[in-house]
Amino acid sequence: MINIEQLHKRFGKNQVLKGVDLEITKKGVFAILGPNGSGKTTLIKTILGMVIPDKGKLLVGGIPINKNWKYRDQIDYLPQIANFPANLTVQELIEMIKDLRNHPGEDKKLIALFKLEPFLSKKLSNLSGGTKQKVNLVLTLMFDSPIIILDEPTSGLDPIALLHLKALIKEEKAKGKIILITSHIMSFVEEMADEIVFLLEGKVYFKGSIEALKTQTQESNFEHAIANLLTFDHA
Repeated sequence: MINIEQLHKRFGKNQVLKGVDLEITKKGVFAILGPNGSGKTTLIKTILGMVIPDKGKLLVGGIPINKNWKYRDQIDYLPQIANFPANLTVQELIEMIKDLRNHPGEDKKLIALFKLEPFLSKKLSNLSGGTKQKVNLVLTLMFDSPIIILDEPTSGLDPIALLHLKALIKEEKAKGKIILITSHIMSFVEEMADEIVFLLEGKVYFKGSIEALKTQTQESNFEHAIANLLTFDHA
């Protein structure tokens, strides 16, 4: 479903992506990890068409994305920081996104799940960070696209909302979807991810299961295995 070949991207003198090769063809949850500056955000924004690579190939559903914006209809995206229009109410924002996507959207179930009914008539500027994140999740998951990208989805969530999020991710995976997540919460990654895609210095340094990562690094603890990737001599 997602095929990336020799993707390069430079911002000024900073070479962020240095020949990324990545193929994701099966359903599941894929955690894109790496230290700050490793190229995670740039890679995600390139998949979304928000960043144009300098060279390389990027195909979604077997079709090159270059000059083909329709592929975005196949992706639901949760940004790490949602810049909502402050003067809109939650209900107005939901309706606006449904109009923009030209799709009815299954928002009622999600609104009930995250107990957002009391907030529907409130302006977005008056919401707490956690409530905004719940709205963010509704906007992302109310459509039924084959690819979901979740950038730090646990941010600001209370324990009950986090349980709901985990259940929703499992539901979407069961439908046969590809789900890409980024997170700094390693316990969440270990629980949810089928595979790890670890970026280091603009390249894919590791791709595989958590068990394979533990075997390669000879670490029984997932966090220690990730730390091992960061400290191992990769020159």
